[in-house]
Amino acid sequence: MSAPRSEAGLDTLYTAHLAEQQRRTEHALARGGFDALVIASGIEKFAFLDDRPYVFQTNPHFKLWAPLIQHPDSWLVIRPGHKPRLIYCQPEDYWHVPPAAPSGFWVDHFELIVVRKPADALPHLRLPGRLAIVGEADAALEGVVPNNPPEVLNPLHYARAVKTPYELLRMREASALGAKAHLASQRAFREGLSEAQIHRAYLEAVGHAERELPYSNIVALNAHAAVLHYQYQDVAAPAQSLSLLVDAGAQSCGYASDITRTTGNGDPHFQALIDAMDASQRRLVDRVRAGTDYRDIHLASHREVAGILRQLGIVKMDEEAMLAQRVTSTFLPHGIGHLLGLQVHDIGGFMAGEDGGTLPKPDGHPYLRLTRELQAGMVVTIEPGLYFIPMLLDQLRATPAAASVDWSLVKHLSAFGGVRIEDDVACNAEGAPENLTRDAFDALS
Repeated sequence: MSAPRSEAGLDTLYTAHLAEQQRRTEHALARGGFDALVIASGIEKFAFLDDRPYVFQTNPHFKLWAPLIQHPDSWLVIRPGHKPRLIYCQPEDYWHVPPAAPSGFWVDHFELIVVRKPADALPHLRLPGRLAIVGEADAALEGVVPNNPPEVLNPLHYARAVKTPYELLRMREASALGAKAHLASQRAFREGLSEAQIHRAYLEAVGHAERELPYSNIVALNAHAAVLHYQYQDVAAPAQSLSLLVDAGAQSCGYASDITRTTGNGDPHFQALIDAMDASQRRLVDRVRAGTDYRDIHLASHREVAGILRQLGIVKMDEEAMLAQRVTSTFLPHGIGHLLGLQVHDIGGFMAGEDGGTLPKPDGHPYLRLTRELQAGMVVTIEPGLYFIPMLLDQLRATPAAASVDWSLVKHLSAFGGVRIEDDVACNAEGAPENLTRDAFDALS
């Protein structure tokens, strides 16, 4: 499904998106007995004992309505039967570049009020009736204090997992940017560059400043790929670049992509592992169907890992025995994925329904981030991995299963760290899912 490029097509999608958000909000307000929803974009925060600000993060409830991601001190007011009100803070400032004058496809959809100081928003926020005010506590103004009522937030969070066609458009755009940058990172790896240099190549290709990324890039060479959330970027290149794992995304109007690719240096054993994981990941992606319990996909990923371990001779044990003895958790200690959208780990992944409640994780799998049944319009990540993590391997050595492990092969593969392959996948009402990530890579080939 290709994204519409005309302004008319974009406006049609955005109009329908806002209508759906209005419907969801009116439903949530009625359930909670509130008269209006007031949303703070957030405020700029500063380091302790310093005047240096942290990177501003927009309240996801705010950017659900308006494609504004660098706009602190702004507000939205949503009322049944009214046009959404946007209080747009555009300070007069010569120390920093203030937000530009409002313009673009979204402007005419709002009752737009431009203010110069945060406090100037107050007269436009003091409304009659009972207000559901969503935001962090420090976004409060005099008499307008976030209360974040769960009876309103729960149905909004539960519904947000299902994306509108406008949101899917933005996520396709984010996938296209991310795929382009991943290819650039792979070229930099083949040139023997350092993690820091590969990261810079990614930034240049994606067209984002570092502060605009949806999350901090994971750029891991060699054994660093065994650290699931490796947080550093070595400036010096290693003596030999064996492998590269990049977990990095992009954003379009506040919507994220989340992509992981692993690249080898031609070693046949490691390439066999990459190829096996790639085939496995594609099979798991095909399970993203409406009505499927996402927990079943996670459990299927462990069966897939068991098959790969046996197929490649890493663990010479029956697959059922591997699962029973939780051998696969040594090599795949994280969940198979999560919801994706306005947040990289989008909210609502454990909710039993719009009243709240929690759907449990499978026993022995504490790190899974999504336990819901899949619905058409949900976008999830599918990211199986197989790693050689020293701490977990040491624990495996102390079990009876250690006798079935080819430790010499494990030692060889440990120098490469591991493999993770991650795609962003949209669930369709019928038939096969839409793989936003693979489609983006295919468009570049």
